[in-house]
Amino acid sequence: MVNHKNIHKICIAAAILAVTAPLLFVIIGQSYILKADADSSYAERLFDDRRVHEIDIQIKDFEGFIENAPAEEYVSCSVEIDGEEFYRVGIRAKGNNSLRLTTEYGLSRYSLKLEFDQFVDGGNYYGLDKFSLDASFQDNSYMKTWLVYDMMDFIGVPSPLCSYVWVRVNSEDWGLFLAIEEPEEAFARRNFGAGYGKLYKPDYRSLNDKNADIALQYIDDDPESYPGIFDNAKFKVTKADERRLIEALKTLSSGENLDLAVNVDEVLRYFAVQVFVMNQDSYIGRTGHNYFLYEQDGVLSILPWDYNLAFGTYALGMTDPIRDPTVLINYPINTPAEGAVMLNRPLYHNLMKNKEYLAAYHKYFNRLLLEYFEEGQFELGFRRIEAMIAEYVQKDPTAFCNYEDHCQAVDTLHEACLLRAKSVQAQLDGEIPITIRGQQERPERKVDASHVDLRTLGDFEDLENAKAGGRNEF
Repeated sequence: MVNHKNIHKICIAAAILAVTAPLLFVIIGQSYILKADADSSYAERLFDDRRVHEIDIQIKDFEGFIENAPAEEYVSCSVEIDGEEFYRVGIRAKGNNSLRLTTEYGLSRYSLKLEFDQFVDGGNYYGLDKFSLDASFQDNSYMKTWLVYDMMDFIGVPSPLCSYVWVRVNSEDWGLFLAIEEPEEAFARRNFGAGYGKLYKPDYRSLNDKNADIALQYIDDDPESYPGIFDNAKFKVTKADERRLIEALKTLSSGENLDLAVNVDEVLRYFAVQVFVMNQDSYIGRTGHNYFLYEQDGVLSILPWDYNLAFGTYALGMTDPIRDPTVLINYPINTPAEGAVMLNRPLYHNLMKNKEYLAAYHKYFNRLLLEYFEEGQFELGFRRIEAMIAEYVQKDPTAFCNYEDHCQAVDTLHEACLLRAKSVQAQLDGEIPITIRGQQERPERKVDASHVDLRTLGDFEDLENAKAGGRNEF
């Protein structure tokens, strides 16, 4: 029972709480909205791709941040997203060669990571723990990454959400970026449910290293032999987790009972899109990275990541890159890399040795061609995004290219997709050889793409021009 002589104190306290609670929620809410496991509405907010969103990054000493960008160190900032402000958000530059080259050319348009729980325990944006802002490095169309994720989503592969955002820094225009959901807790929960498995982002130590682990080869039973995987785990990994993944790699490398260790159907869907978009900066490319590995109950899946160098535009670190558009547009879907690479990529090679899996792989190409391209989803989506971002590209103060170059790149990307679809259909129909050797023996059967200059999609020359023109500088 409440003592009568204290009841007036309780009433006063209750009144104060009633007045201050909403204010307290607002103050706290600007650091984080709810615990990350209590909300997931970020998908309908920031990642509503029907409009261009607005982000204003408030950061002290932005000049110092740019100068220190290559260190990839988090600093604290506040971020206003579509009018809502969030405090103590971690921000850093991101990238590999894009980060290095942006620095070398004296430019400042870095891709960025924003992490809500870097400095605030449990911090999030409506359930989202982290997202990135992609600068469209060597992508004058601004559309390559969006387009590939749209294709992956269409074919049924768990993919990051993305949307376009107009970014300001300290209330000054900085440019048009692509916001991308980072594959971490929120991504895993959204795609796989509360009981999600383990997520890794395998990466090489050096291109001169064998990197057998990121190629997903079985080496031995020692977890220390797989630093490219386990050192890049997104969640805490136990000894049992390590044993499970290594056992899956052992089964994969054997080439037998693959369905026990691989989510075969999902992986085949992934490779159908991956090969269609001619992405050599990937698992089946020379570098062997730029993918996420998901493991649950001993079964592996490969998930998409990083497509600014897709559509035949990868040339970084290559002394003699393939530039012939006819070769690139017609790249064979059964052997999408040279033999030495294929033999060291068991997740592709061992699956495709199975006739049933190869037929299913071809089936997903057919579905992509018929339902995505012929039935209009590609055209409608492509033209919608082209129109939506045009005015923002035109006024982008830090763009890697001018607006005319952007328009040319959009036209090139559109034409490249249609020609690629034509070539893939002809390969499936037997009109064009479906392997590298076959195309070398019968080059006259290829779809003619000599009129397409894929370098307009983004090349080193654009970095030179941006530097010479004073664009993209702080």
